[in-house]
Amino acid sequence: MMTDELDELELDDELIYVDDEEADRADGTLYEHLRMEVDRGQVALRIDKYLSEHLPHSSRNRIQQAADAGFIHVNGQPVKSNYKVRPGDVITLMLDRPHHDTTIEPEDLPLEVVFEDDVLMVVNKPAGMVVHPGVGNFHGTLVNAIAWHLRDVPTYDPNDPQVGLAHRIDKDTSGLLVVAKTPEAKSDLGKQFFHHETHRTYNALVWGNMVGDEGRIEGNIGRDPRDRQRMQVFEAGGDVGKPAVTHWRVLERYGYTTLVECRLETGRTHQIRAHMKHIGHPLFADEKYGGMELLRGERTASYKAFIQNCFKLCPRQALHARTLGFVHPVTREQMDFSSEWPDDLQALIEKWRKRLKIEN
Repeated sequence: MMTDELDELELDDELIYVDDEEADRADGTLYEHLRMEVDRGQVALRIDKYLSEHLPHSSRNRIQQAADAGFIHVNGQPVKSNYKVRPGDVITLMLDRPHHDTTIEPEDLPLEVVFEDDVLMVVNKPAGMVVHPGVGNFHGTLVNAIAWHLRDVPTYDPNDPQVGLAHRIDKDTSGLLVVAKTPEAKSDLGKQFFHHETHRTYNALVWGNMVGDEGRIEGNIGRDPRDRQRMQVFEAGGDVGKPAVTHWRVLERYGYTTLVECRLETGRTHQIRAHMKHIGHPLFADEKYGGMELLRGERTASYKAFIQNCFKLCPRQALHARTLGFVHPVTREQMDFSSEWPDDLQALIEKWRKRLKIEN
């Protein structure tokens, strides 16, 4: 059994979601991505339970979805999640695209370094840059740029999971991220994020006039069963999804939109985007969560043109990781960083301010 590979494998988007471009290329050929043999002496056990025990980064629910999609084979044949494994069974993960080499190579890409010392650095990611290589984005990512920047640091291996980014943000979200240069720093920062000891705030422009000046959103976040690219909010404390809490407060109001600051207690995938959608205030220009439509305001031609011009100024979710705070892993000093709005978000906010000023 390939223990090291299995420990790192997560049956998530790459397994159970194929984007439209890849679907168009699919010709029915299946490619092996993983192979494991059931140990001697193994008692009969449902394959979804067996794999959930051997793939620590994958949930049983995702494994069941993979089996239902025909991706999990035993002895060369697809099986359902209730199949019971037996000693000597050969389990394979078969996908409709070849296995891609995910080795991270240094690439000379623009990188804004906000702070750097011997054990860590803080970078300001632009919108549109993918953080880590994945399906459809194997080059030109932030970690490729970081690998180039640290290419002369002999102790930094971009392919070693014990170093590197301590957290992530979405491709079309801009803002601050911390990178660990040593395993000790990565471990320490990881514990701070896990125990919610870091401080992170985001600025977001959302649709609608928020009721009240501040609030708290709590609700589990998990994959939307109807669209694997999106996250959905489920009942807080329930069995579906992972617990998530977002605090928000109003910074400015523009009538039909509101500029808010969001503070994260947890760091789930698409947390702010999903939580704001859940309470009826999708992020402005967030196409995936319904924000790239005229959701509030007038039906006049001039207002529609104004909104379309706003979308052109900032054609991505209006979300920026504004501040980041943590305790330095070595000096134990409190480190706090802030980043200015990128040009597209700055232009969008100024356009709404100008419109509000004219109306008043």
